[in-house]
Order: sequence, then structure tokens, then C-alpha cells
Amino acid sequence: MSDWYMIRKGGDYAAIGKKHGISPVIARLLKNRGIESDEDIERYLHGGMEILHDPGLLDGIDECALLLKEAIDAGSKIRIIGDYDIDGVCATTVLYKGISFFGGDTDARIPHRVRDGYGMNTDMIRKAKEDGIDLIITCDNGIAAREEAALARELGIGLLVTDHHEIPYTDEGSERRYLLPDAKAIVDPHLPDSKYPFPGICGAFVAYKLICYYAEKFQLCLPEETDETLIQMAAFATVGDIMELKDENRALVRYGLKLMSERPADGIRELKAVLGLNGKQVSAYHLGFVLGPCINATGRIDTAERAFELFTCGDETAALRIAAELKELNENRKQMTEQATNAAVKQIEDNEHADCKVYVIYLPQCHESIAGIVAGRIRERYYHPTLIVTDGEESLKGSARSVEAYNMYDALTQVSDIFIRFGGHSQAAGFSLPKEKLAELRQRLNANCTLTEDELCEHISIDLELPLKYASRELVNELKCMEPCGNANPRAVIARAGLILKGISPVGAEAKLCILSVEDEGVTYELKAFYKTDMIKKHIEDKYGSEVLNDLLKKASDGVRISVIYKPDINEYNGKTSLQLVLEDYK
Repeated sequence: MSDWYMIRKGGDYAAIGKKHGISPVIARLLKNRGIESDEDIERYLHGGMEILHDPGLLDGIDECALLLKEAIDAGSKIRIIGDYDIDGVCATTVLYKGISFFGGDTDARIPHRVRDGYGMNTDMIRKAKEDGIDLIITCDNGIAAREEAALARELGIGLLVTDHHEIPYTDEGSERRYLLPDAKAIVDPHLPDSKYPFPGICGAFVAYKLICYYAEKFQLCLPEETDETLIQMAAFATVGDIMELKDENRALVRYGLKLMSERPADGIRELKAVLGLNGKQVSAYHLGFVLGPCINATGRIDTAERAFELFTCGDETAALRIAAELKELNENRKQMTEQATNAAVKQIEDNEHADCKVYVIYLPQCHESIAGIVAGRIRERYYHPTLIVTDGEESLKGSARSVEAYNMYDALTQVSDIFIRFGGHSQAAGFSLPKEKLAELRQRLNANCTLTEDELCEHISIDLELPLKYASRELVNELKCMEPCGNANPRAVIARAGLILKGISPVGAEAKLCILSVEDEGVTYELKAFYKTDMIKKHIEDKYGSEVLNDLLKKASDGVRISVIYKPDINEYNGKTSLQLVLEDYK
């Protein structure tokens, strides 16, 4: 069970609300998120593209732009090498459209997840030489490509790296040595001694900043339609790559969502159509859980170049066909994910990992492309750092997802000798390793792990303790000014303690939805719980016994108390809207 605590920050919320034209509830939510000064409040509520940081503050960007200009002016053949996830696809699209507009002779390649693995590899460098490529520019990868950079230099191919990942390093005593690739220019907000004020931007945002800097430096004007397309790509990737929605990321995504709703770019327009989103306001939720998974699905179980083609083909009929294919691929991905997640849960419930703080779960039948999703699901369910390891073509492949107190990238760096290759962030990583090293990986990660029991319990900050009668359409509308919500800018967390649980009603053959009947201050309400039926039933049975659970399933009990975290929301169905209360957590 998670640990809840109420955020208690004092303030004259009525006065703050009056000054900024918001309700006292919103004023309290902003203060809970550390947004307190008048300037910060105004930037949060109204900040637009004007608050984006100067691209010129990125180390290496001027040199990169100059070298790119030289290549374009010389008629050199330029190849963009991206990555197979949503950030990589969007970043590749940004560079391709931008360099093409500047007159560059450019093409693009995106690695195949299974055949090529993550990012640029030596085979791709050799193929570029065969194809007469003079300059390679990476996006969303390349910062760890030391071997590939050395080969490119040896073969006489220029290399520009644009990336946003952490810089690989080794610790030699008390000194940290960063391992940078030998490229002609590197643009990455995480470069050592970087002065860039907000390093938490995604690869597509880095690519967009390069295109903007190039245009400004060489006094070129991006057409409005092109600029809006690139903004949408960068915003899409920011949400899809789960970057923090604060500072310039928040401004970018807010404007990007407006464009996607009103003037969607090629590819996004057709994807909206096949997913039934025509005429609807696009939210961060849609990017993260509806549109985004379709882009990621093609890189997982087909080739991400299909998604790149969706964004660049320029033909509405072809784009609609591709969008429909991506939707179908995502449906297949969902089934595969559910099967693999169930297999991982079974291992844990069978106590195969009982002595582990770090779960290293071997699923040989799991498609390597969905290992990261499964790792995320297990991390969410059990709140342990989780590595899902699968059989690759030549070695084991794996993806990792972490908890707040555990830096996964640092942990993997401590055992880097085990891996063939690895990379990632503090909260997510990917790797490959020899099969005979699997047991050693599990043993050493757990031996090094210093997580306490408290750190292995998810801590949820409660914004408001609110009786259910105050959950209204008006409140839902008030909360919209917090959008876009996501990583580092969560939705309002609203709780209610001491409800009387009167009944549990699973819905449908697979019971993916169950409805809890609860009483609050003498009035009965319905709480909708999605994908929690089995967990709720187990919780009740463990705490109160099977007889009480059976009574609740028959709606014949009123002696069970439950505290909930819930979300007031508007449900749309058959053109009609209604208020619904969605259960998010319980105890």
C-alpha cells in the first residue's frame, strides 16, 4: 500500500486567487507545487512560446549550425540517424523537415529495434559510407556512440551529435571522467559545465532548437506552417518521452496541443482521424495514452520508419492508410503486453523475487520491444525498481524502470562491466548482456541497493481532502487551468477519508471496470475503478475476510470503511456528457 500525506502550506489563497483571476482551490494547488511568486504564477497560467530559452545557450549549437551550413552549401549528402521511439521519430522528422527547407540533400534512417538495437551502430556507419554520405547528424541518440564516432572519423564521414541523454562517465577515485564521442560537434543540454538553464528537454526539442538557431543565425525565415509542424513534433515527443511538464516544456506542450487541436500537422491529423479524435481538443492524456502508443507500437513490433513516413509522406490517402496500420499494431501490442505483465506478476506472487529490492525478471517469451512497458507496469504495481529481461537475437535484452529514490542509470553504471551496452536516465534505461551474466546482474544490483523500506513505499502527496458532494462540473472546469498535466505537474490529488463501502460491482466479462458504491455524509455515490478489480477484491479479502467480500459483491454490507484518492472528470458517451468520479488509489 502507498503512503499518503497531506500537503499543508499556509497562505491567503483567497487573496492570491483574486489577484490572478483564479479560485482559492487553484491558488492552493499552485502553492503546493512550489509556484508562489507573482511572476511564476503568471508564467504557469499564461506563459507561451516567448518564455522558451535561447537556443544559443546550448553548448555546441553554434559549431553544429556552422558545420551543417557548410555541408548544405557544398551539396554534401546528409543522413539523419534517429531512434525508434516517439522522441526519436519526432526528432528525426524535425531535422528532416528543417534541413530539407534549408536546402540540404538529406535522408533519414531509424534503427530497427531488434536488428539494430538502440541508436546508431557501426553497421549503419559502414552503410552510410557505401551510400556516399558525407555527414551524419544524430537525434535522440549518439552521446554514447564512441565506437561509432571513431569509425565515422576513420571512414571520413563527418558526425554531428544532437541528443538529450545523460553523458556516459566513469568514476576514477574522487574524479568523474565523462566519455564523449569524437564528433565534430555535440549538442546536448547535459554536457559537463553546461549553462543551459533547463536541461530536461527531449531529443525532438533539442532538434527544434537547432533548426530555430540555424534559421536565426543565417537570417532565414521558417514558414509558419513548417514552424507549427516542428512545434507539434517537439511537443508530442516531450509528452511521449515523459519529460517534466514545467518551465519551457510546459509552454511548448500547451501551444503544441492548441495547434494539434486547431491545425494538426500532417500525420497527426490522420492519426486523430483513425482514433476518433477529429473535432476534439487534444490533451496531454491523448498524447501519452492514445496517439503516442500508436507511434511507439510501430517501433516496437514493426519498424519506426513507418511512423516517420506517416509524418513526412505528404499524401493524405497514404497517411490515413499508415495511421490505420499503426492503430492495428498498437492493438496487437496491448495484447502482448497484458500477457507478459501477467507472467511477471505470477513470478512475484509466487515469491520468486521475495528477497529482492530490485526486481530482475526474466521473461524469455516476452517480445523485447514491450519489456519497458512491462517494467513500468510492475514498478507501478509493486513500487520496486524493475528490470525486465528477454531473449534477443544474439544476447539478452532488457528495459528498466525505477522508483523515485533509485537512480537506475547510476546503478547500471556501477555494474557496467556486465553489459554489452546500456544507456538511459535516472528513471529508465535499456541494456543488453550475455545470458550467462543474468544471475550476476540480479545479485550485484541487489547487493549494491541501499533502498530502505520507506523508500520502497510510494509516497503520495494529497492536495485536498474534499467531501464527494463538492466534486462538480464547476470543479472540473476550474482544474483545467492546471493543464497540461503530467510528469512534475500532476493533476490535483484529491482524497476523502472514512467513506462507507456498500458494494463492489465488477463490470464486463473481464471486469476491467468495477464500480464502488460508497456513502459520504449520508449520500451514496459511485466511484469508477479501472483495471483495479482484482486488487480491490484481494485488499478487502485480506483485510476483512472472504465473507465480507462476498457481502460487498452482493451489495449487502455497510460496515467497511475505505479512504480514497479520486478524480472528478467528465465522461463523454454517445454525444452526451456526465460527471464521473474515478478511483485512483485506496486504503
